[in-house]
Amino acid sequence: MTISQPQSGYTLPVFACAATVAAIHWLRQPQAVATVSIDLIQPPETATITIEQVAGIREGMALAVTRSQPGDNLDLTRHTPIWALVEWAQPNQIEPVKLIGGEGIGRQLSADGKAAIYAYAEQLLHTNLERLLAPTEKIQVTIILPEGRLLAQRTSNEAFGVVEGLSLLGTTGISQPLSAPGQLASYQEELQLKASKLAQARESSQAPTLVFCVGENGLDIAQRMGINPEQLVKTANWLGPLLVTGGLQRVPAILLFGYHGKLIKLAGGIFHTHHHLADGRLEILTAHCAQLGLPTAAVREVFASSTTEAALEYLQQLDNSDGSNWVEQVYSAIASTIDRRCQDYIRKHSEQEVTVGCVLFNRQRQIIVTSKIGETLLSQLC
Repeated sequence: MTISQPQSGYTLPVFACAATVAAIHWLRQPQAVATVSIDLIQPPETATITIEQVAGIREGMALAVTRSQPGDNLDLTRHTPIWALVEWAQPNQIEPVKLIGGEGIGRQLSADGKAAIYAYAEQLLHTNLERLLAPTEKIQVTIILPEGRLLAQRTSNEAFGVVEGLSLLGTTGISQPLSAPGQLASYQEELQLKASKLAQARESSQAPTLVFCVGENGLDIAQRMGINPEQLVKTANWLGPLLVTGGLQRVPAILLFGYHGKLIKLAGGIFHTHHHLADGRLEILTAHCAQLGLPTAAVREVFASSTTEAALEYLQQLDNSDGSNWVEQVYSAIASTIDRRCQDYIRKHSEQEVTVGCVLFNRQRQIIVTSKIGETLLSQLC
């Protein structure tokens, strides 16, 4: 049987840019276009993007629609529509291209509500659009994700300060199939390479530890703390298989860096952390609260919370109001459970003993708790 390789797709900024280009073409000549070409910049190649619809709204304004195609990813934006509303600018507009985040584009709480349109998306749009404009022409572009507000409720965006929608995020135009089975091999190859280098360096002063970073936020925090990049392994959601790979490679110790709303799944024995496959975060948090004797009414509040971040904030409010230390108690217990279950998981599937510690942080990228084992490993790494 032939197993097909996972296919890559494109990130949301690419489709937003494509819809905008199609709308500009309509403003110049009112007729439908089937596809447009987009310079991805990173990587340096051209993508051909299908345009679903394009139409004039009124004189000097056009709307075009594309649909997200992220490739073989477990991506909740798959097939979601992306609209671009383009109009000739008002005379007082200074910049040639003014970008506006419309309905479904998130707002950044840390940037006074600025639209969550990040650096790569801005560069992609400005570069492709300004090429189409005459020196005296200026446009205003409103990007709309009609399903964005609803889809955002299924992400961790709010935990990192982005509310009311999705982000136009990414550092490249290519959406690699990070959650597709074929991608796991590349993660394992990276881990094996770094484990090999670690083994060669064990006689030096370098700590014999690999640091698993769950997502870009974990990677960023670990780097800012000064951990050697050669010891950092980005895991995406493949924690279970990569923990076992670490065991098979006889890595002495692994330190997990991740957002508490993601790593908490490990405390419940969920070792593939993508939300499409399994959840249970609030149930795990509630069980630890009950086990530690949190009052029944408070346990109910935790369980009824909309997210784990909201539950954490509730526990912090309890501590602030009555001088308790529920956050420390509960999250220390969760961190200890994560360490134990990960060590058991590695032992069961690789028959190896690996020391595992963890560091959990909140939406402000502030560390909530470091397990006892994690503290020891971190002191050796930093």
